[in-house]
Amino acid sequence: MPPRKEPDASASVPCFYGAELRYLREEAGLTLEQLAEGSFRGISLLSQIERGERGMPMDLALHCDKVLKTNGFFKRHCETAAKARRAGHPAYFADIPDLEKTATTIEDWAPFVLPGLLQTEAYVRTLCRTAKPWDEPENVEVKVRARIKRAEIWKRKDRPAYWAILREELIRSPLLPPEEMAEQLEHIANLIQSTRGILQILPETASRYPLMTGMARIMTFPDAPPMVWSEGPFSGESIDYPPLVTDYRRSYDLLRAAALPPEASLALIKKAARDYRNESTQET
Repeated sequence: MPPRKEPDASASVPCFYGAELRYLREEAGLTLEQLAEGSFRGISLLSQIERGERGMPMDLALHCDKVLKTNGFFKRHCETAAKARRAGHPAYFADIPDLEKTATTIEDWAPFVLPGLLQTEAYVRTLCRTAKPWDEPENVEVKVRARIKRAEIWKRKDRPAYWAILREELIRSPLLPPEEMAEQLEHIANLIQSTRGILQILPETASRYPLMTGMARIMTFPDAPPMVWSEGPFSGESIDYPPLVTDYRRSYDLLRAAALPPEASLALIKKAARDYRNESTQET
């Protein structure tokens, strides 16, 4: 059996919160199963909270205070830990990073900007400045750090299986200068290959296709129903109503059929990266 991974309580507020939960649970001589009993929550959630990977729902905080006799500790600090987890993300997006960590599969459709999990720092920073030019520079940097931190899921052995479909215009009409755009596309190619993900490009010649009016992300989970995340400039929506999820699933499958094959798509990304790299060299 591999050694147990101890949470680093100094890493963040959620990690401290989780480490304290583990310490107090073990001090009480309870297993995860025993602590979860009567809470209507699973042991996998408790384990993830202890590792600082998931947020503590208030009903579970109250349950832990009661069972562990902690005089309201988890209730008092539940929202503080939640705020720390939300740092850099808009309130409507707060639950998505945690869901990404537990997803079995993630399927992205990106008609307007590259998916967040594939973005480099330069791309995130430019995107944030473009979307909200009035935002303070320090706020932009907080958002950049939060976005890049989400990509840490690619380092996990239990990372989700990933599939992305991008419009070719995102590659041909660059958001960044040539050198940074080359780095962005190289990053995508390397990430897709190293994680054995799948990338498809919807060609510029496609004039009619499903989901052409907005982005969509379909996520599946080992112990929860699938859901769809759809997002606009300043708002987002989680969709788990089965008939709607089915409609999104059918639309995504049709979009797959309209896109270039994975090998051709990856070759297109690599060639575009080389072209931008050559362009940046000529400029200097």
